[in-house]
Amino acid sequence: MPALSLRNLKSKAMNKEELVAKLKLIIKPYTTNNEAYDNLNENTDFIKDLNINSANLVDIVLDIEENFDVVMTGVRAYNTVTALANKQTILFDFVKGGKTMLVQYNTAGDLITENIAPYPLKLSRDRVTEENAEVRFLAPNHPVLNFPNKITSKDFQGWKQEQGLYYPSEYDKAFTPILSSNDKGETPKNGALLIAPYGKGHYIYTGLSFFRELPEGVLGAFKLMANTISVKSETKMPAPKINN
Repeated sequence: MPALSLRNLKSKAMNKEELVAKLKLIIKPYTTNNEAYDNLNENTDFIKDLNINSANLVDIVLDIEENFDVVMTGVRAYNTVTALANKQTILFDFVKGGKTMLVQYNTAGDLITENIAPYPLKLSRDRVTEENAEVRFLAPNHPVLNFPNKITSKDFQGWKQEQGLYYPSEYDKAFTPILSSNDKGETPKNGALLIAPYGKGHYIYTGLSFFRELPEGVLGAFKLMANTISVKSETKMPAPKINN
């Protein structure tokens, strides 16, 4: 899965056509596939289709950060995109300025940097393999569960293969854990979706299997993803109640 693509970006100031036109100007120096460049759309893979070197993906993010509100990394980006190791300060400054950074799951054993978040965050092998396992809301009033879509337990029905994987098992108190779930006979796993304010923006880490659910057309996953990239700046929430 690419670390960056058109669908990983969101802007309040531009519609889809304007977004594509702006992005094409930015990525032109980095691509060697003119045909794919001319036909750029939301399904274009920056690495496979545009032949962009993975080392340049973060540079592209830096070029466009002023025009977009959200940066989303693909699954295992911090296991495979070595350039991220030297760009974390810049990405965190992006968040601090009022933007959102959404990081999808990574494995713990081969991270290119231990500082994948602006606060302490320890990955584990925790996962929920039963896709229909009960999901409990730890912070039911948090905007991510209420805007623009009201998220209920029904939105976790019909998920495919598994709910999520490689959840963080330890994390700084700055993070608000949003969801809790577990396979039968196991202890609750509370690291599926973690949100922390940082400066004027938000850093979000999720191990939820969006990479499986979105291609499968799971409506609840689309609703939750829309809410996740719509989290507003400077949200302050009371600490959630967690019962292990």
